[in-house]
Amino acid sequence: MKFIKKNTREIILTVCSFLLPAVSLAQGVITNPLGSDGPNTIPEFIKILLEGALKVGIPVIALAIIYCGFLFVQARGKPEEITKAKDALLYTLIGAAILLGSWAIAQMILATVTGLK
Repeated sequence: MKFIKKNTREIILTVCSFLLPAVSLAQGVITNPLGSDGPNTIPEFIKILLEGALKVGIPVIALAIIYCGFLFVQARGKPEEITKAKDALLYTLIGAAILLGSWAIAQMILATVTGLK
């Protein structure tokens, strides 16, 4: 009895996590939560997700590079501040490489999967 009183919240959460999907699947129809005109396959969803990330990420990267330029100008030859500016530029370029690399990898995987069909 002490176990039930002590773990009531966890028990309810566990029961609901198993019960709710079963009830929703009992209807027999699973609808696309992104709408009827949304992506119908996982590759389409990943493509839309990465396009959105690129549309947001590329302007952010451009602004970060401009900010790094301001840091270099503001450093005025101080070694500590130049090191901070170099680190900021390095991290910005690493982020850009990750962002663009994820797009390239997704395109290669998509081409490979569609080539196997």
